[in-house]
Amino acid sequence: MEIQSQDLDRLGDEIAELSAHLEAATARLLDLIREFDAREGWNTGFRSCAAWLSWRVGLDLGAARERVRVARALGTLPLLAHALARGALSYAKVRALTRVATPETEERLLAVGRAGTAEDVERIVRGWRRVDRQAEARETARQHASRALH
Repeated sequence: MEIQSQDLDRLGDEIAELSAHLEAATARLLDLIREFDAREGWNTGFRSCAAWLSWRVGLDLGAARERVRVARALGTLPLLAHALARGALSYAKVRALTRVATPETEERLLAVGRAGTAEDVERIVRGWRRVDRQAEARETARQHASRALH
């Protein structure tokens, strides 16, 4: 029984290690996509970098758009980019976090990514977006009210 448990532990360790390598490869892929997009390497008859990715590597167009979005976002979020490159955060977590992260909030969101599951991170990001929209609506109303006073 103990041998089987050790085998399972080894299998689990190997899965985790290989997953970290895949995340590191994904980080490199996103770096390349960001550079290719910035240099408009796709502008040879394609409408966008996502369209080129869909054609060249066979990604669904929606998935390709999301890869480009994440790649661009990571260009301004070095902590998240580094965590993905080290395999410390999964692409699923980074993808969710880049929907709301800014250079000012990146460190706090990195802590969220480290502490929770991908599902937890998605839930927190949805809540964060709701709060952001509410704050934006309040700011718009405040600006409108201040213009009315002048």
